[in-house]
Amino acid sequence: MNAPTFSPAELAPATQDTKVVRAACPHDCPDTCAMLVTVKDGKAIKIQGAPDHPFTQGTLCTKVAYYLERTYSPERLMNPMRRIGKKGEGRFERISWDEALDTIAEKLKGISASPHGAQAILPYSYAGTMGQVQGSSMDRRFFHKLGASLLERTICSSAGKAGMKYTLGASVGMDPERFDEAKLIIIWGSNPITSNLHFWSRVTAAKRRGAKVIAIDPYQSLSAEKCHQHIAPLPGTDAALALGMMHVIINEGRYDRDYVEKYTLGFEQLKQRVQEYPPARVAQICGLDENVVVALAREYSSMSPAAIRLNYGMQRHTGGGIAVRTVACLPALTGAWRHASGGLVLATSDFYSLDVNALERPDLLPYQPRSINMVAIGDALLEAQPAIEAIIVYNSNPVAVAPDSSKVTAGFAREDLFCVVLEQFQTDTADYADIVLPATTQLEHHDIHKSYGHLYMLANNPAIEPLGEAKPNSEIFRQLAARMGFTESCFKESDEDIARTAIGSGRARMGKMTWDALKREGWQRLAVPEKWAPFAQGGFPTPSGKCEFYSAALEKQGVDPLPFYNPPVELPHTNPALAQKYPLVFISPPARNFLNTTFANMPRFRDQEGEPTLELHSTDAAARGIKDGDYVRMYNDRGSMRLKALVNDKPRAGVVVARSIWWRKFAPDGKNANEVTPQRVTDLGGGATFYDCLVEVVREVD
Repeated sequence: MNAPTFSPAELAPATQDTKVVRAACPHDCPDTCAMLVTVKDGKAIKIQGAPDHPFTQGTLCTKVAYYLERTYSPERLMNPMRRIGKKGEGRFERISWDEALDTIAEKLKGISASPHGAQAILPYSYAGTMGQVQGSSMDRRFFHKLGASLLERTICSSAGKAGMKYTLGASVGMDPERFDEAKLIIIWGSNPITSNLHFWSRVTAAKRRGAKVIAIDPYQSLSAEKCHQHIAPLPGTDAALALGMMHVIINEGRYDRDYVEKYTLGFEQLKQRVQEYPPARVAQICGLDENVVVALAREYSSMSPAAIRLNYGMQRHTGGGIAVRTVACLPALTGAWRHASGGLVLATSDFYSLDVNALERPDLLPYQPRSINMVAIGDALLEAQPAIEAIIVYNSNPVAVAPDSSKVTAGFAREDLFCVVLEQFQTDTADYADIVLPATTQLEHHDIHKSYGHLYMLANNPAIEPLGEAKPNSEIFRQLAARMGFTESCFKESDEDIARTAIGSGRARMGKMTWDALKREGWQRLAVPEKWAPFAQGGFPTPSGKCEFYSAALEKQGVDPLPFYNPPVELPHTNPALAQKYPLVFISPPARNFLNTTFANMPRFRDQEGEPTLELHSTDAAARGIKDGDYVRMYNDRGSMRLKALVNDKPRAGVVVARSIWWRKFAPDGKNANEVTPQRVTDLGGGATFYDCLVEVVREVD
């Protein structure tokens, strides 16, 4: 169930011992919801979406509606702990904060003084919180001053962001609030009912107004089921489909000549390029009917305004960056950017102009350390030279979320690796820690949030005191900095000081926003018009100021400067030898009741998911003697896992789907989908290639 809506009058405290606190959802979701937390006698008793926030509109997703269960869970980590068993066993004893922090500081000082120095220390974090204070401030300052190895935080979105950069200039796009006014909506590589709920409400509003909605996805997700049309290309062939559309649009004269002439760069070269992608060839690449390609192109170019919602699923293969770049060319070709309700969006992140350098202080670096890509953490822990001697994990659960799990667990199991984990629960990764430190939840600390799915800044005010001995991430790194002898004033800044630093002073689109006003009001829209068409008259943040069909920046890097189809490495028609052994393409989109691995430990949500399952098309199941409900083993050269088969024809033929991500400790055989996924990275941005993966599936015999 969703949290109930309520009237603004209910914002007022009911009694003297009851208050309502403005907060923000911290999780890795485009919606970044504004929340209200009701507190009585120091305990949070109710959480709900803020009714006055234009995007949240009073509702929370099913997961966050039960956030109080998570905050007050009896499984919460409340005290610092030290390992007493073997790595991976998860056996610990309670220690004091002083003992924990002194032990960590002593170890880090020793490593820093060794021949290889602080580069043998690695931070590992991602989007366990999207907050600027608890996710990317005091921690970054600490590791920069220390001189630790840099972490390339690329596991989710970097390929798509890079693709957008080389076409549009940044991670920018249309205002998601305007989708309800579009006449055609294409949901491309996304399942918003699961991962972008408040966008889906705009889609349903558009449908009521007569808009057509098309889903492009190799899997018939919950969202695809509710669209007027579902187009199911082979995974990783999206760029080919976009090029086929452009072939039709250009050759049939369906493009906006005026917009193309004034606000794009490289049209004549693009016109030549798309001749290589006639619909017949594209249909063969994508596994579609040629008529589907042609009809899609004609509808997209004739129904105005047309809006495309991309998400990160389509960029999780080797050619993912170029794929996003290619799709991002479409709105400029048709002039869809002229309309506030036309264009495209992957993320709105770069419309915000937070003072990142002041937050993270890269100037503290004593030298330029090496960089390690988080996607390849398994190889890094086992093979990097000089060796990684210490790893500090926070806001992430790499033993469960990182690809090629057997290597990741082997790396974390090293007895000579000093591992510290800051956590709210004893995750799969925490089981391998030497020291575990209890971290606060969103209800227990200050933070400031931007969004990648709307245009509002949000403040998070602490609603309750930290439970047990939990501390905010920022305070943990603040105290570690003191023990390391770091004397710079930035290590003494409070969390509210950091929030003020993030806003800066009058930076572009931040207007006259202040932290004091933001924490009082809860949220504030960027200084842009209500109905904003950011590129109606060009003004793209590219070097040319235009949408760049032709990218000189890519050309300088030795990359084809024009859009092209850069295929996955593990696809039957691109790797027939591997497909002889492993003929099925595997993808692992998010489970509705989990958010990455967040919430996957909560009994309520595990019960709703049931158990790890593998969805198959009936033709693939029949060829293997698999029936609905059978237990199967999915495997490739990297590993294997056991799942329950669901033969439901939701994946297209040749594709199998395991909704993810399960904690390994809650899976029947202690494994999850990342047993089989590769550490290979994308063409642009060094991103993860979770969906570039061939497997075989066999029925398990009891």
